[in-house]
Amino acid sequence: MSLIEKLFSLQGKKAVVTGGAGILGTAIARGLGQAGATVVICDLKNSQETASALAREGIKSYGVFIDVLDKKKIEEAREEILKIVGQVDILVNAAGGNMKEATTSAELSFFDLPLPALEKVVALNLFGGAILPAQVFGKSMVKNPDGASIINISSMNAFRPLTRIPGYSAAKAAVSNFTQWLAVHLAQEYDRKIRVNAIAPGFFLTEQNRYLLQDEKGNLTARGQAIIQHTPSGRFGHPDDLIGICVWLAGNGSKFVTGTVIPVDGGFNAYSGV
Repeated sequence: MSLIEKLFSLQGKKAVVTGGAGILGTAIARGLGQAGATVVICDLKNSQETASALAREGIKSYGVFIDVLDKKKIEEAREEILKIVGQVDILVNAAGGNMKEATTSAELSFFDLPLPALEKVVALNLFGGAILPAQVFGKSMVKNPDGASIINISSMNAFRPLTRIPGYSAAKAAVSNFTQWLAVHLAQEYDRKIRVNAIAPGFFLTEQNRYLLQDEKGNLTARGQAIIQHTPSGRFGHPDDLIGICVWLAGNGSKFVTGTVIPVDGGFNAYSGV
């Protein structure tokens, strides 16, 4: 095996991707599979369909139902997965998203944002999007003789809070902080080969944020235009832009990297606007 293969091959690894049937989760799962990993797609819906689509591309993949907001359901998913693949080497927590009801607008002021909507956004992104899966899958991952890698999905909002989405920004900031905490905790208390990192995507068009960035005709909104103007790369991210960083964080190439939050943002975070 060449040096590059040793650093970036995931051959023989078993990867779980929560939110794996979503746009970003599917791209990440496909990339991990193309790098050699066996991939388990976990989601509320379309997990089997997504796994079947990846299998048709030659990727060894399985689909398993999961509800990341229900710890018992996560435990049931873990037990099913362990029966299928034996152990989990890579956990990518890609479940998350925002809600229109938790977003300020001309019709809905900050003072009137409903608590249930804010609670749901925080729960989905922090508890379901990071803490609960890390608890459940991490319990078995710390037993792996060769260690493991947990990859959380933070956001550019964790670095630079954006207007209109207070719940989402706060939750993703908490994901970044939790990522650093968990990296230290697992290394000190369980196994120094367990690594925990996060990626912080910039602006990617998804079904959750499209209403903020494009109008009904597909034209950029004022917000969308402002983002492009402040992104040195001059475009929104494509789901495939997340593959390289995830393959690196999952494999031996990053075995001395833990507790990091890495922007994948086309330079947005580096640009002052001047």
